[in-house]
Amino acid sequence: MIRTIGVLTSGGDAPGMNAAVRAVTRAAISNGIVVKAIYRGYKGLIDGEVKTFSTQDVSGIIPHGGTILKSARCEEFRTIEGRQQAYETIQRENIDALIVIGGDGTFTGGRMLSQEFHVPVIGIPGTIDNDLWGTDATIGYDTALNTIMRCVDTLRDTATSHERVFLVEVMGRDAGFLTLNAAIASGAEAAIIPERATIMEQIEEAIGQGRRKSKNSSIVLVQEHAIEGGAQAVAKLIAQAHPEYSPRVTILGHLQRGGSPTAFDRILASRMGVAAVQALMDDQQNIMVGLHEDEIQYVPLSKAIQIKKDVKEDKWGALKVLSI
Repeated sequence: MIRTIGVLTSGGDAPGMNAAVRAVTRAAISNGIVVKAIYRGYKGLIDGEVKTFSTQDVSGIIPHGGTILKSARCEEFRTIEGRQQAYETIQRENIDALIVIGGDGTFTGGRMLSQEFHVPVIGIPGTIDNDLWGTDATIGYDTALNTIMRCVDTLRDTATSHERVFLVEVMGRDAGFLTLNAAIASGAEAAIIPERATIMEQIEEAIGQGRRKSKNSSIVLVQEHAIEGGAQAVAKLIAQAHPEYSPRVTILGHLQRGGSPTAFDRILASRMGVAAVQALMDDQQNIMVGLHEDEIQYVPLSKAIQIKKDVKEDKWGALKVLSI
């Protein structure tokens, strides 16, 4: 029987994490379950940074980006000794199960802890990358997508005034979901992502779109890890292959992580938080809460971590057609 739940956020922050923490806290308390908030992710679990939460502790946090529980990378948790310390905190705080909010690394850590010490773990996907298999959307992705779109819309004012190629570097870890969809949403000429063919082929295609439009300026979105060196490296390749262009680079960086979460992310986080608590009450463990065709589903953590999520081919085709 689950009497006490621990909740933490880990890895990169994502808009909507606070809404998920709020949902977990209130859903648990409404079912008579004590909530222990763990600060600074797995590092806080090792160090014992734990506080019992009431409904008042999560009041008013839903519109705020970031995470009130803070987040931290923790190399120590990668070791068995570090996870042993984390488990000692779990025992000391009488925590029966963990709900972890984060991405691939967060789920990998939670799964290891569960396997080694038999602690039930439920994952809530909180990452702007949207790269986890088993869910159509992750918390924070929609907000980040809208942020990128607004930035590119603003940049276009300058792009139309100069005969240059503008490269906008977008986050996404090793996946091109943010880059491709932001390119479609903002009307960019092209997107350079790791899932497609060689970088030079993508560059020639991007330049070619501008040529067919009989213009010398275009906006190209570049996924940060599509090539070593990111958009700066792409700019050098363009300058070498096409000296007539003068590429300019804009790196959005951590702008993409911040901001008040959209309605979609707030609703998604709230639904997933409630579903995570319900899963524990139903004696489920080692699963991720996902969303498919607007329905909550539960996916084994192992599959969410190990199976690669593919970029939809029709979206790539749509970008090529719309940029002509």
